[in-house]
Formats: sequence, structure tokens, C-alpha cells
Amino acid sequence: MTTGSNSGEVLGMDWSKQPGESEISSPISDFEDRPVVDSSPFIVVHGAGSFGHFQASKSGVHKGGLYQPLVKAGFVATRISVTKLNLEIVRALAREGIPSVGMSPFSCGWSTRERNIASADLSAVAKAIESGLVPVLHGDAVLDDLLDCTILSGDVIISNLAAHLKPEYVVFLTDVPGVYDRPPSEPNAVLLREIAVGKDGSWSIEKPTLQNKNKQVETSVAAHDTTGGMLTKISEAAAIAKLGIDVYIVEAATSHALRALSGELKGNLPDDWLGTVIRFSNK
Repeated sequence: MTTGSNSGEVLGMDWSKQPGESEISSPISDFEDRPVVDSSPFIVVHGAGSFGHFQASKSGVHKGGLYQPLVKAGFVATRISVTKLNLEIVRALAREGIPSVGMSPFSCGWSTRERNIASADLSAVAKAIESGLVPVLHGDAVLDDLLDCTILSGDVIISNLAAHLKPEYVVFLTDVPGVYDRPPSEPNAVLLREIAVGKDGSWSIEKPTLQNKNKQVETSVAAHDTTGGMLTKISEAAAIAKLGIDVYIVEAATSHALRALSGELKGNLPDDWLGTVIRFSNK
């Protein structure tokens, strides 16, 4: 996004009272003469990580059964944790001058039926974008028509948003450089640069050419992860790519991530870019 003035100055938007401070620090007067700056519209979706998966897995929220005291308590605990994380991410973005607003799927009326999205009101998200705000959604505990409750992953949320709002591209930020042919911690793991998705939703490895062309990607899932790990990311990314929207999977906080987020990678991938692109193919 284009933020700040030509001088590169960033005016923070988190005017909360900070620990140890007697007064709220805010540059309110600095905003009064500030020119309106055009910026690209963005939506941010984050997962729960250590803030939600632990509570959900220990109580079985993802399996349903809200009538059970442990599951109900876990549902409440999970939502407290993920909304706390959402607030911290919104505040971090706001401190960098990003006009971000937190939007919880549960509070916005999202629900599922056997873990598939049954209802998703996107009107608030669309209105926020039109108003020049950056919606920040997150993986959440939601109600389910048949299971009573479950966990709605950020990956599934992104896929649903992409299908209805048709973004130019989608970027998945992870803690590894991209998708590998096996868990990257294993010896001889190969980074997959391009995955092609066909009309039927099936996908195949385009680059690099592997010795075993029929080889499928092997993935692992952390014990506390209730939403499927990398396999869910690839599946949802393939669903997005089937819509004709390029998806980039890249390591966060790197120059490669910045290039993906800025839209620099449209068309042919630069040889010096590290990451995975998942694209629709007519072949």
C-alpha cells in the first residue's frame, strides 16, 4: 500500500494508551493538513497459530458438540484467544499507518454446515474496502448447522472472499519459502516454483521438472493444528487459481514476500524470486 507522505513519514493510527504512559500519544494535529493519498485496496486474513489451535484441539471444538461443557468452554476460550490476536495485528498495522479494522467471522454472521461455509455476509467487508479501510479477518470458532460448532480456517475464508470479491491476486505468507515436494525439514526437499490447476480443479507440478512426474506433494500437520496445515492451503489455493486468480505462497518478512504483495510477479516469474505460484492452466 502507498502510505505516509512523500517524505516517508508514517502517522500511526493506534491512539491507545500505552503501558507506562500517563497520556495517550496521538499525532492528531498532524492529520489535519495531511493530503489524501491513494492506496491499493487490500484484505488481510490471518490464522490463529498458538492463539487458537491449542484451545480448539484440547477441547475438541473443531469436532462439534457445543452441548458438551468442555466444548462450550473451549469455544469461548478459542474466541477470546483469536480475537485477542486479531486486535494485536490490527494495532500493529495501525501503528504503521494502515487504516485496518478487525472483522471476526463469527460476529459477522459466518457459519458452516459440516465444516463447509453455509453463510458468509460479505457486505461489511465490501463496504469497508469501498470506504478505504483494510478489513482484517481471522480463523475463528463458528456455529455449524449440523455439528453445532467447528473451526473455520483462514485459508477457507480467503477462498470464499476470492470467489466473491475477485482480487487481482492472493498471497499466502508462511514461515517457509513456499511449497515443497515434502516437508522442508527433510533432506533433499525441493521448492516447487509453479503448480498448474486444471479446469477440473486437479493440480500438477509445472516447475521444476521432478524425476517422478506423478509424485504428489507430501505434507505434515502440527499436532495442535485443527485446520489441515499446508495441505489445506494448497487445496484452497487451487480453488482460487481455478477462478483465474494467481496465488503466491512465500516466506513472510522477506523481499520475495514484498514483491508478491506489490503485484510485481504478474506474468512470468523472475528467476531470482523464491516462492511458489499456483495458476490456472488450460492445458
